[in-house]
Amino acid sequence: MARPRGWEIVERAKAGERLVFDGGYGTALFAAGLLNGACPELWNDTHPEVVRGIHEGYFDAGSDFVETNTFGGTRLKLNEYRLGDRTRELNLKGAQLARSVCPPGRYVAGSIGPTSRLPAEYEPLGDTSDEEYVATFKEQALALAEGGVDIFAVETMMFPQEAIAAITACKAAADLPVMATMFFQYEEMHDRDRTMWGESPADVAKNLLGAGADIVGMNCGRGPDRAIVIIREMRVVTDAPLIAYPNAGLPITKGDRTTYELGPEAMAKDYPALLDAGCNIVGACCGSGPEHIRLIAEVARSRRSK
Repeated sequence: MARPRGWEIVERAKAGERLVFDGGYGTALFAAGLLNGACPELWNDTHPEVVRGIHEGYFDAGSDFVETNTFGGTRLKLNEYRLGDRTRELNLKGAQLARSVCPPGRYVAGSIGPTSRLPAEYEPLGDTSDEEYVATFKEQALALAEGGVDIFAVETMMFPQEAIAAITACKAAADLPVMATMFFQYEEMHDRDRTMWGESPADVAKNLLGAGADIVGMNCGRGPDRAIVIIREMRVVTDAPLIAYPNAGLPITKGDRTTYELGPEAMAKDYPALLDAGCNIVGACCGSGPEHIRLIAEVARSRRSK
């Protein structure tokens, strides 16, 4: 039996092809009317045409693969909205929406974000065991696989226990590749990037690959300037495919409105250096939209394997 086609993403990246991921979802959902404090995943059921339109916008802009609107789709996270009992349904619908507009030769990534629950060892606030993490991530991964995703995107993880549990759960749920990224904070005083747990980019790359991830990297965070440094440090310790999809710079809040520092052209300027640092797959995160991805895709496609 042939391996699921999501493995082509890993093979193409290993062969030196520069692939393009998508951009932000929150910005587009808020623009469409999602209220602060409301559940984004519920829109897979209530506003499917909006979610489908976001996917289409990124595919049209040049994304090789887009992610599902399921970032907060674990039961532990959905319980905050009293929607835990709809976990399978909302993830299944999220996967099916992206799949329904996926052009031939492109792919769908199942988004799996943090639960917002702290590991048990973070007393007194931590209350979640490794077993609970694995169970909640496996439930989500099974629904995403049933809905037809090609690869899992474990993303914006802050603690190693949670990231490793998510990778473990994905590998137990389906024979699909796993992409795993962590959130890094820039420590200005030390001029370095670290996770909330204090891990360096090199530590993160080794730990996530050791847990079974097929592609590793960073997302969210400060912007492409730091992504370049993070990817360079990861590349020193591995020849595995690396991904970066940083924010469009820092958020700027005026009243109720949040914008981000970098417009499409300003953001894309850093991407040649990001590819030179050893990045195989590039995209963008908070504050970005299809126009950011269009220009990033132009940079990626203009570069041959080096």
